[in-house]
Amino acid sequence: MSTSSFLIGLIGAGIGGSLSPAMHEEEGRQLGLNYVYRRIDLDVLKLDASALPELLASAERLGYNGLNVTFPCKQAIIPLLHELSDDARALGAVNTVLLKDGKRIGHNTDWSGFARAFRRGLPDVSLERVVQLGAGGAGAAVAHAALMMGARTLTLFDVDKERASALAADLQARFPQATVTAGGVLGDALAQANGLIHATPTGMAKLPGLPLPAHLLHSGLWVTDIVYFPIRTALIEAAEAAGCRTLSGGGMAVYQAVDAFGLFTGREPDAERMYRHFQSLLNR
Repeated sequence: MSTSSFLIGLIGAGIGGSLSPAMHEEEGRQLGLNYVYRRIDLDVLKLDASALPELLASAERLGYNGLNVTFPCKQAIIPLLHELSDDARALGAVNTVLLKDGKRIGHNTDWSGFARAFRRGLPDVSLERVVQLGAGGAGAAVAHAALMMGARTLTLFDVDKERASALAADLQARFPQATVTAGGVLGDALAQANGLIHATPTGMAKLPGLPLPAHLLHSGLWVTDIVYFPIRTALIEAAEAAGCRTLSGGGMAVYQAVDAFGLFTGREPDAERMYRHFQSLLNR
């Protein structure tokens, strides 16, 4: 391929509604690039994360320049890579893989995407006491972002208690100025919290519903969701009904794509143009 042509893919389960292909291809067109972005949906292919070695090898043979990676592959892909960026290594999760010169190089743009979206959408909220649901690959990224932005106390909850405890210990070691813990009584933690970060797949079109009892939400909380399809999840609607300030997953989806596009192409995309295009896609 020439330096103006790019073939990119997205590997994940249930990604038929992803707007990443449209965002990437439109920005490529705006920059005069031949840019093709394809979904590699594990559900459609009737595969799971165990197929990653085969899928990576096939992508290399077919000349892909890079891949985005989403649930449930962000951690499973790491042993298959040759190099990791500092962020990806610290987080133990990868959402962007650059295929270059025979090497697979893992990056994480989830955390930076979340931070940029948060600063844009909730610029003046308190990060004194934050509760987070989810300690998987995306959870690791947004927890890192919250602490980078100055969260003082972060309490993690996950259906896998050992995973939450391991992430809390890792974050505590990297952010000694903060207090990071796992588990406890969710209702008690939320009653004292300023904000709630939701970082599980619950609420996606294929996994509808609330990730917690709605009565635990209160007007003293800000609530942010990383799910963006649908853009108004059950959590966002319940939080607004409870009087919370909210932030949907749309901004994170845009800004992680902005950073990934730059890695794939070596070109600086227009972040605001990509944000406007994303909004136009939602409006359709």
